[in-house]
Amino acid sequence: MKNVVVIGAGIAGIATAIRLQAAGYRVQVYEANATPGGKLSELQLGLYRFDAGPSLFTMPHYIEELFELAGKPINDYFSYKRKDIVCEYFFDDLTRFTAFSNLEAYCDQAEKTFGIAPSILKKYFANSQIKFERTKSLFLENSLHKVKTYLNKHTLQALASLSSLSLFSTLHTFNTEKLSNHKLVQLFDRYATYNGSSPYQTPAIMSMIPHLEQHFGTYFPKGGMIRITNSLYKLAMDLGVQFYFNKKVTQISVVNKVANGITVDDTTIPADMVVSNMDIMPTYRYLMPAQKAPEKILKQERSSSAIIFYWGIRHSFKQLNLHNIFFSNNYQAEFESIFKLQTVAADITVYVNISSKDEPADAPEGCENWFVMVNAPANAGQNWDEIIQRTKENILSKLSKQLQINLADYIECESILDPRSIESRTQSAQGALYGSASNNRYAAFLRHPNFSNKIKNLYFCGGSVHPGGGIPLCLLSAKITANLIVKSSK
Repeated sequence: MKNVVVIGAGIAGIATAIRLQAAGYRVQVYEANATPGGKLSELQLGLYRFDAGPSLFTMPHYIEELFELAGKPINDYFSYKRKDIVCEYFFDDLTRFTAFSNLEAYCDQAEKTFGIAPSILKKYFANSQIKFERTKSLFLENSLHKVKTYLNKHTLQALASLSSLSLFSTLHTFNTEKLSNHKLVQLFDRYATYNGSSPYQTPAIMSMIPHLEQHFGTYFPKGGMIRITNSLYKLAMDLGVQFYFNKKVTQISVVNKVANGITVDDTTIPADMVVSNMDIMPTYRYLMPAQKAPEKILKQERSSSAIIFYWGIRHSFKQLNLHNIFFSNNYQAEFESIFKLQTVAADITVYVNISSKDEPADAPEGCENWFVMVNAPANAGQNWDEIIQRTKENILSKLSKQLQINLADYIECESILDPRSIESRTQSAQGALYGSASNNRYAAFLRHPNFSNKIKNLYFCGGSVHPGGGIPLCLLSAKITANLIVKSSK
């Protein structure tokens, strides 16, 4: 039985461990923190519970697949419900749009709110679906860095239809051409933030993302997002995966260009294969400083980070739902501030997640737990204390105007996460949430592969490598990585 060591118990690390253990490998996972999950963790402030990281759950079939693979009934571990409302959108002129999960209801509401014909939106979503169907095999389900990927009919079909994939225009340009209302353009531009990029730079192929949210739906796990981590961790344990917490890996052992283990607490742990679920940059910089690093990849522009305020709110707001977006007036200036000026604009888009809407136990009766996030640049030594203070004031001003209440009076407790603490807690280089940004048309091909071209038996998974960040892509990353390992053993 071959032994695989996984560095990091983030969601991709756990999923990789599940797949490999189910395939007959002996898997050990070493995690520097005291708990599993990486960014997908939780926070308790008094009587308020918060999901600390990712708050959007979609494409649950990627999680279901892990339980099917393990031969375990998912209902014994995990349950979730589909949301009827995807998101509530608020604009500064007090326009409000409820995005229903049902496409007909979505289009009818958009016609009432924005004056756009349902046929235009349905055509947009149809185009979004075509982009996804034509590219999922190439960009999402297989390694972009193996010749065999390009020799199957699905890939050849995708390459034959490149001209229809909008690779050579930006997401914003595409949305402006296809949608007739500037508010609706802004709404569809925001999908660039799903991979930490700017809609004014990222290619229009990213217009496939609305299909994923609208077609596959958005969900809420019973017990909150932390249940994704906890259920997969329990599944891995039940399969026999061994986890070691508070164990920081300090080195990947490489002898004659072959990875053969790791070092933890000055102890060498031998392995037939090593999988790093760490951010790709510290993997090379700290764990393999003597090895030649892929500098071109490591020096790519970082994705956006975030400033997150966790607020216990002593009030309940009926007009809010699980997911809520409060838009800025000048979206372009907001992204220029992030990616060019490396700061946070005064006029910002604010995301508010309230899990107590679906899990009442997350807050005291009559109260709500607010996860309040704004996009921010990666950490480059900015004066974050000053940025955080003025950003908080701007958020309170915007939300107080929209909700017609002095919100500051209702904040009962607070914790703050910023690019510095994201970097220190999760080892994400510069606190970037998605590794490198996708601000050019070749970004997908420039992400680090799920294996090393220079070092045999060394593999990578997680949001900083192919195919990217976010829960679904991290789970796909685990699938690609595990499949590569299994194929290499045959």
